[in-house]
Amino acid sequence: MNYRKLGNTDLEVSTICLGTMTWGEQNTQDEGFEQMNYALDQGINFIDTAELYAIPPKKETYGKTEEIIGNWFKEKKNRSKVILATKIAGPGLSWVRGGKNQYDKEKLNEAVNQSLKRLQTDYIDLYQLHWPERKTNYFGKLGYEHTNDNKWNNFEDILNSLDEIIKSGKVKYIGLSNETAWGLTKFLEISKTKNLPRVMSVQNPYNLLNRTYEIGLAEASIREKSGLLAYSPLASGIMSGKYRNGAMPDGSRMKLFGDRFPRYKTKNAINAVEEYYKISKKHNLDLAQMSLKFCELQPFMTSVIIGATSMEQLKTDIESVNVNLSDDIIKEINEVQKLYTNPCP
Repeated sequence: MNYRKLGNTDLEVSTICLGTMTWGEQNTQDEGFEQMNYALDQGINFIDTAELYAIPPKKETYGKTEEIIGNWFKEKKNRSKVILATKIAGPGLSWVRGGKNQYDKEKLNEAVNQSLKRLQTDYIDLYQLHWPERKTNYFGKLGYEHTNDNKWNNFEDILNSLDEIIKSGKVKYIGLSNETAWGLTKFLEISKTKNLPRVMSVQNPYNLLNRTYEIGLAEASIREKSGLLAYSPLASGIMSGKYRNGAMPDGSRMKLFGDRFPRYKTKNAINAVEEYYKISKKHNLDLAQMSLKFCELQPFMTSVIIGATSMEQLKTDIESVNVNLSDDIIKEINEVQKLYTNPCP
């Protein structure tokens, strides 16, 4: 396993992070336990979850994934071996504290306390804001459309609230998710000028079909030491190749929830996957492992968050750390990106 510093902290996280969002929906608690046991044995020390999980989000499964992780901590008594990341949900879900803005002092404290209870721990290593309260371009929206909507919590107020939580010992570090370059740099600016907690990471999508992070956020991540935690590194399984030629495996995310992912069904996406598949076959590589390794190699990357519904998938994904991508392979991958630029943003 490989390791990198989380932000400018002394915490060394594995460059493969175990994602958990299917536990409580597509995966049972026992399967989640098996995944965590195996991941730790392979050197993974970083687990990411969210109060919102399991996915797809619904009232009935809200908090289920955190509960599974908490039960595992209780059984294994190994909390100290894990760097644990979770997230507070943003606005928009009626069953989460009324659905309105979530990042005021009262709701932040309520969310932290409830996550701690479900996770059966007394501290969270990395606490992330799952998505912005303001209207901006995230969750697949490329263009930014400005509105004069200021009905969201002031960044300084958010950081002050998080500062109090950190000083209480309940949270060690903070991060953002589904954030823009402006959002990240603004939080960092306020942190510096007001001596408030510093954002250590950004959890955004990044994969061979969506490299939009490179456009503005990559430079900020490197210069400010606030690296990417890449979610959806296989583009919801598309970059495993299992959906090639119209295949739709039973139990797969596309089979179960495909109507949530229309962006992966475009002509350019299908063509791009075929080109990447040709590269993997030419160099005798597994497509999923090639895709994950490309993500891991990026200089702005802190950790790649993998999610698996089977042990076979999990083992394949973790083994990607041992794959070698030559300069020629990377050049061929970049040529496909030029031909089919970010077909699934």
